[in-house]
Amino acid sequence: MIRFLKYSLLTVLLCLATIADAQTQNYREMHKVKKGETIFGIAKKYEISIEELIKANPDMNSVGYELKKGDYIFIPYHTGKPTTTSKDKSAQQNKTIAAKTNTVKVGIMLPLHNVDGDGRRMVEYYRGILMGCDKLKKEGINIDIKAWNVAIDTDINQTLSQQGATDCDVIFGPLYSKQVPALSEFTKKHGIKLVIPFSITGNDVAKNPNIFQVYQSPEQFYGEVVKQFTTRFSGSHVVVVDCNDRQSDKGVFTFTLRKALADKGMTCSITNITNSDESFAKAFSTTKPNIVVLNTARSPELNTVIAKLDKYKATMPSVKVSLFGYTEWLMYAKYNMDKFCKYDTCVPSHFYYNPLSTATKDFSTEYLKKFDQSMMDYMPRFAITGYDHAMFFISGISKQGKLFNGTEPYAKALQAQLKFRKADGQNSGMQNHNLMFVHYNTNKTISIIQF
Repeated sequence: MIRFLKYSLLTVLLCLATIADAQTQNYREMHKVKKGETIFGIAKKYEISIEELIKANPDMNSVGYELKKGDYIFIPYHTGKPTTTSKDKSAQQNKTIAAKTNTVKVGIMLPLHNVDGDGRRMVEYYRGILMGCDKLKKEGINIDIKAWNVAIDTDINQTLSQQGATDCDVIFGPLYSKQVPALSEFTKKHGIKLVIPFSITGNDVAKNPNIFQVYQSPEQFYGEVVKQFTTRFSGSHVVVVDCNDRQSDKGVFTFTLRKALADKGMTCSITNITNSDESFAKAFSTTKPNIVVLNTARSPELNTVIAKLDKYKATMPSVKVSLFGYTEWLMYAKYNMDKFCKYDTCVPSHFYYNPLSTATKDFSTEYLKKFDQSMMDYMPRFAITGYDHAMFFISGISKQGKLFNGTEPYAKALQAQLKFRKADGQNSGMQNHNLMFVHYNTNKTISIIQF
């Protein structure tokens, strides 16, 4: 659950969302206020006017406003025409040339507000990107970030007309499918890489070589899972349990799996969750290892099937039985860890959040320190997703420039490695094909099988 929000980055975003032109503003960077700093001093430091600084941070107009240590404020681009000497102009030109060759220019076009869950999740994702950028800057990479609040009702074309959009090397966004075509055409025209980080409809990746589509459709994901399943468990007997969940979307997987099993000559039987213990037991092989697959990801049905497996194993202890699940099962792991390990469970996923790893703990601590609140309890964690994306794309573009194609996975990902290959089509972009099996071993350990 989201805790009480203190004055931090999110506060600034809240204020930003309340002004009329919030969806079309872009900012040079964010500044964390240090002890003793003043509005005048900060404006002078960034060579902007006090009026420009206040316009970018409208809460400064509030009665009784005080600049406090730890506050995050937006630093806007200077809109005036400063008077400079020839020497100053020459130095500035040199800086500009250096920036063009050594700086990765990043654009964020996502709903950055506190109006609804979409905005709050994307703020957290954005914060993760900023934390990744902080680390990359310490490694010597120069990064210039511009952020636009692109809400569900934003005219994306208006956003794209704003200062700085055409200068980006990479843009992260959008969140909403209806905004993809215009942004796709824009990035294609200007040679900008476009990272689409979350689920969308449409297939713009098939016709734009600049797109990196992280999201995997259920058909694509389960197709890859089935391929690895039939290879890894080639000598097993598969038991599909019909759980009578008519709202489930897992039929995509079980249908594809049964067809692949038939093509491979692997044995398969079907039973029902309501069958008697005797009838349920007839679905299992006594000579081959059994892999049990449900056609739902729901927790109640999972618990019912595990209870039936416990009864079966009590009478047939020598028969080998394993479970093969769904990504949603990762949310149940803290309650079902012993049961998952007992049945040597494999869960296919494109991410794994390990709260016990040192790196994850350090990230969580740093996030709390920076933003005065913990990450939201979602899987995957949006802040860590943003961090991993920043480390993968921004560092890759810094090293390879226009040649970056995302085919080399970033091995130090905290939550999800990315592995791209060409989507269908001669002029297509890159599609993420990362897949892992989270394996709950019988010795009560967890291992990651990366494909």
